[in-house]
Amino acid sequence: MHAFYDPTRTYEENLAEGPFGVPEVTAPTMPATAELWGNPVSSPFGIPAGPLVGSATCAAAFRLGFDVNVYKTVRTRAHRAHRFPNTLAVHLDGDLTSDTPMPLLADDAWGTARSISNSFGVPSSDPDVWQADMARAVAAAGDGQLLVGSFQGTTGSGDGSVDAYVADHVLAARLVAETGARAMEMNLSCPNEGTSNLLCFDPELVTRIAGAVKDQIGDTPLVLKLAYFQDDAALERLVALTDGIVDGYAAINTLPARLVDASGAQALPGEGREVSGVCGGAIRWAGLEMIERLAALRERRGSDVTLIGVGGVLTVADFTALREAGADAVMSATGAMLDPLLGQKVRAAAAR
Repeated sequence: MHAFYDPTRTYEENLAEGPFGVPEVTAPTMPATAELWGNPVSSPFGIPAGPLVGSATCAAAFRLGFDVNVYKTVRTRAHRAHRFPNTLAVHLDGDLTSDTPMPLLADDAWGTARSISNSFGVPSSDPDVWQADMARAVAAAGDGQLLVGSFQGTTGSGDGSVDAYVADHVLAARLVAETGARAMEMNLSCPNEGTSNLLCFDPELVTRIAGAVKDQIGDTPLVLKLAYFQDDAALERLVALTDGIVDGYAAINTLPARLVDASGAQALPGEGREVSGVCGGAIRWAGLEMIERLAALRERRGSDVTLIGVGGVLTVADFTALREAGADAVMSATGAMLDPLLGQKVRAAAAR
């Protein structure tokens, strides 16, 4: 059984009926051990955009001691999820790297699997639905807790121009701001919209969008969610252009892999789903490396930008490793799904 999000049920079932597999316990309140953008937090740990598909799952995460949680990415209009299944167990030994032989086996034999597929297509309700629900998620945060609203623009918006694409991001940000969210994350790294043409790899366009969004939301903190950058120069250029605009970077989202079932057929049904983003233990190395590189850039530039480490965090030791590498906060999706008490374990470690 997985907590928060049940991969054996559709996205729509999880949204309407979840959370699933969440124990009926409540973490005790505790003093703040850190601060994010002026907000005291009991622990700088939580769940990224992904498992927390609505206010009920966000409330459960807060109750269990995950203190910095991200409401799953929303859009300016309704968008359907990819066909079920979306999340499968991915079987591989060791790290997922560019040298890993492909394809990888993905199925519903969870067993001891510690990596999963991420193939949703960034579904979203209409703003008339998600705004009210996100506001409930914001209200569910207790003392020392913070709800982050994630959003993205949609390609092909309006007349299909770049101007319309920028405007769609700005509209999404304004709609999130209206919920009362005290921090926002702009998703630049969705693995379901092409792994080579991700928005985060276009630094000039990111800079234009981020500037327009900040003009709209003012002092509300804005975090950019990044994919893994293989090229140091490309990452350095993105940071050079944006760290005077935005308030933080979160890294990483997923790593891509071609997934098949036991017969060798495409594991996830539908056109364009031969390759999926992979989360969990197999990408731990990439999340850690990105934080190390971002922290080095921050120090070199004398910047105070906030870094959020994501990717393969399954244990308290993984949390500690990212903190020591320079992350101001850490988030876990797969780890939280496997261990709903991970937030309380991290809280205990952070308080020591």
